[in-house]
Amino acid sequence: MEPTRSRSRSALALAGLLGAAGVTHFAKPKPYDAIVPRALPGKPRTWTYLSGVAEVALAVAVAVPRTRGVGGKLAAGFFAAVFPANVKMAYDYRAKSPKAKAIAYGRLPLQVPLVLWALRVGRSTP
Repeated sequence: MEPTRSRSRSALALAGLLGAAGVTHFAKPKPYDAIVPRALPGKPRTWTYLSGVAEVALAVAVAVPRTRGVGGKLAAGFFAAVFPANVKMAYDYRAKSPKAKAIAYGRLPLQVPLVLWALRVGRSTP
């Protein structure tokens, strides 16, 4: 596969991930509400919806070649910004079932490859 096609597929895969995650913020918001850090002002549902809108917007930015560079960089920042929610989830799930804990704790190290992937997509724009 040629490098340009591979970069484009990577960007579209990231856009798909962001878009799907964004849509779930509206389709099933309760799990997201539960991990909104209490330090944030306002209602958790507001933050759930705002982050869903952000993910959908980032998906579009990453999918469109003209905005892919900035979209990838913004997506990397977004992945870093939502890390505190993943930490809260891991903390809140410490007394849950082993399966639930594994999911919550497993999300923590996944942020690093997501950030790196988004940065790579952002830099790969011709």
